[in-house]
Amino acid sequence: MDLSYGEAAEVFRGEVRAFLASHWPPANDLRGDDLKQFVRAFRRQATEQGYLYRAIPKRYGGSEQPVDVIRAQVIREEFQRARAPMEVGGNGMNMTVPTLLEKGTEEQRELFVRKTLEGDYIWGQGYSEPGAGSDLASVRTRGELSADGSKWIINGQKIWTSQGMQATHMFMLVRTEPDAPKHDGITYLLIDLDQPGVTRRPIRQMTGEAGDHTFCEFFFDNAETPVAWQVGERGQGWYVSRTTLKHERASIGGADGLGRQFAKLVELAKEVNRIEDPLVRDKLTQIEGFVLSHRYSSYRIFSCAAAGDDPGPVSLMMKLLLTEIGHEIALLAQELLGEHAFVEPVGAGGRGSRGPRGPEKWMDQIMGSLGNSIAGGTSNIQRNIIGERGLGLPRDLAISAER
Repeated sequence: MDLSYGEAAEVFRGEVRAFLASHWPPANDLRGDDLKQFVRAFRRQATEQGYLYRAIPKRYGGSEQPVDVIRAQVIREEFQRARAPMEVGGNGMNMTVPTLLEKGTEEQRELFVRKTLEGDYIWGQGYSEPGAGSDLASVRTRGELSADGSKWIINGQKIWTSQGMQATHMFMLVRTEPDAPKHDGITYLLIDLDQPGVTRRPIRQMTGEAGDHTFCEFFFDNAETPVAWQVGERGQGWYVSRTTLKHERASIGGADGLGRQFAKLVELAKEVNRIEDPLVRDKLTQIEGFVLSHRYSSYRIFSCAAAGDDPGPVSLMMKLLLTEIGHEIALLAQELLGEHAFVEPVGAGGRGSRGPRGPEKWMDQIMGSLGNSIAGGTSNIQRNIIGERGLGLPRDLAISAER
């Protein structure tokens, strides 16, 4: 198997390395706002060089580069090696921007894309509700037109919003045609969260966290948003949302990170003196096999993309596989930690007298591994997608409503 990228790619790698050597890292004494401004300026310079926001047109703040998966991979590798920041993360870049580029109006792109790239706008996701989780078509948050027809008036509740306390805006599904069939009558709206009709509240998680960076629930009491901020046709928001979910599932399904998680799991087994336990070694071997399979599947997808070929059903499996492997890693970590997994407070850090170093970090992993089975579509829904679209099986009418 030849995993090299070719001579042209290595020449390009040298260019990226030279740029990073000249522009990163920042001076050690930079802190706070000064550091934020340095990072912002660095991203602008990297974008001007064509390294960041490659798929975004220049008129919206991107570098507008031709599709080249090999160059994109070289950039990721070199930025990771230098520990340099890439694009602003979160819902904005992963979901809002791709959706607006595909389904939005020119006015919406001009209003939102550049400020999202710059990090000025932080987006929350307004999909789930207390009675509409896996079955998003059951949303009950209402949207009604104002008397003059210029605004949507929104009433209802959204829940499980990541980065909710920092979010400046939200993309959301609201029911605007209450008498329409279940999947119709839903409209996709963008809304400014800084207004009197919006109340946000952090949700305490089972790890004990309830700070600014956890999930949040929102209450809308006659909140307003312009009709011009409606994405797609009125009543067709369900179909717009499928575009957003496609990008969310792609971001969740990436192979980056699993190898690091497994390496930490091996270190944990050594630290608790279980690395020679044949049962532990057998389980580690099984997990490593899955991790490597996932990695080489990602290589296959990458190779097909570079050659302009269709990788087939395997691309539908990546998010589900990542979820399952992450859960297996978490279960073995829990077994290795034993009682120590439950006695350290979350975020305590360091090595205490009660057990291995940093069990609270593993508690985050253990609890968080359950979240990926829901995020971006539940695992059962993912299995249905694989069965129907990948294997050509009949549609499961009982649970396919989410899509």
